[in-house]
Amino acid sequence: MSATHRRPEMRSKFKDEHPFEKRKAEAERIRQKYADRIPVICEKVERSDIATIDKKKYLVPADLTVGQFVYVIRKRIKLNPEKAIFIFVNESLPQTAALMSSVYEQSKDEDGFLYISYSGENTFGLSPQ
Repeated sequence: MSATHRRPEMRSKFKDEHPFEKRKAEAERIRQKYADRIPVICEKVERSDIATIDKKKYLVPADLTVGQFVYVIRKRIKLNPEKAIFIFVNESLPQTAALMSSVYEQSKDEDGFLYISYSGENTFGLSPQ
């Protein structure tokens, strides 16, 4: 699915609010300054009833796993342990054991950021890749 044909609930507000060239320049600057970090934009799926995260931009260690990143997100939104959270990269559920660096290389946006959406429900009824 191209960015222009993306489902409305998966639209990135960050992309809407910041022009492409500015995002690309920022991601390049981050990657040069912090070569061992992944620039991530994390946003709630629009119609999800889960709490909204207090910040969107993250510099994630390249050797962090998806599961460890999910833990960071859970802590930031103060999610109860019994509540489920699902994260999506390009409308797919990444494997929890995958390294953020490999997810980044496979799924980074043309602007250089990795866009991750999260929801309290498996919005698309997808199973993990």
